[in-house]
Amino acid sequence: MAALQLHTSKNLDIYSAQTDTELQLPLMEGVRAGFPSPATDFIDLNIDLNRHLIKHPSATYYAKVKGESMKDAGISDGDLLIIDKSIDPIDGKIAICYLDGEFMLKRIKIRPDGVWLMPANSEFSPVKVQENNNLIIWGIVTYVIKTV
Repeated sequence: MAALQLHTSKNLDIYSAQTDTELQLPLMEGVRAGFPSPATDFIDLNIDLNRHLIKHPSATYYAKVKGESMKDAGISDGDLLIIDKSIDPIDGKIAICYLDGEFMLKRIKIRPDGVWLMPANSEFSPVKVQENNNLIIWGIVTYVIKTV
């Protein structure tokens, strides 16, 4: 069964996670950024990304990033996010936030004066959550898979 698209907007596309499959991929440990190693001909380790990246399968979702509001946090347009809805939102975490009917990707900032949703790009403004806002911290980003 393929991942099911649950939501699409100008900021994010959200998908269910298919975690019931297993795919063993070759794993190269200690890859050097310098000269090639002759040991690459002898790869004998494997990794299953579902098992390695997903801790709570029933609470895990994927999202495809649209836009550059989090680029200074290393999250760019087209990147794939792994989101865990079972993790409690705490100060400093990057989260999928649902604010007044719109999904957005922001860093949670909890201060005595309230909750702020912080971009990681100076071209975007922080959002102070007001009493009349409807905020749901939908899930916490656990991994970013980069597009290169």
